[in-house]
Amino acid sequence: MPEYPQTSADGRFSEIWTLADDIPGWLTEAQAELLHEQALALPSGSLAVEMGSHQGRSTVVLAHALDQRKSRLVAIDPFVDGRLFGGGRTRILFEKNIATSGVADVVELVCDYSTSARKNWTRGFDLLYIDGKHDYWTVGDDLKWRVHLPEGAPVLIHDCFSSIGVTLGILVRVLPSRDLRYERRAGSLALFRVGRPSGRDRLRILAELPWWLRNVVVKILLRLRLRPVARLLGHDSPYDPY
Repeated sequence: MPEYPQTSADGRFSEIWTLADDIPGWLTEAQAELLHEQALALPSGSLAVEMGSHQGRSTVVLAHALDQRKSRLVAIDPFVDGRLFGGGRTRILFEKNIATSGVADVVELVCDYSTSARKNWTRGFDLLYIDGKHDYWTVGDDLKWRVHLPEGAPVLIHDCFSSIGVTLGILVRVLPSRDLRYERRAGSLALFRVGRPSGRDRLRILAELPWWLRNVVVKILLRLRLRPVARLLGHDSPYDPY
């Protein structure tokens, strides 16, 4: 069984973040550092899976860390058309950003829905990053990919305790589960690990609910154009908390 040590990001992270930060997206520096840390801690020759790549902001971070471990990344994204996603144009930008960042040979693109790709997937892998569609049903299906992970493998979920759909998925699918334990988060990026959870692990999930409720209130205030009120809750941005 491979070991997954708790490793801090090395000195190259600042260089990698400089590349990634030029790519549009919703990944913060602290979240990128957590992704980098977990990918860098994988055994040599590992495989990681990312669900939801957009223009490649998180992909570049993961791929550079994996490259240092002689490992690879499978990026799964359907690149559907739509106001928020961009379809084929976004795929072009993704492939350009991956190539420009020097990790094209590390990344294998699967242009498909994660729910469809899962049905025929047979390969084992060592890290799962979920940042696809944020509804309850898709998140629940994406969590099923963990059957291909070994004990101790990291499962990272973006917009956890921030999105209603994602958080409901965690409460229903993860809180009562017997094979995922919650460790910590960087903003809305939560780190879980394959393994039997303790009662304390479950309580840590519940302890995040006040922060989730705060984020839901902030989103409502922003949609009502009440940003000054949102500032009273510590949110000084026109964008949703992530």
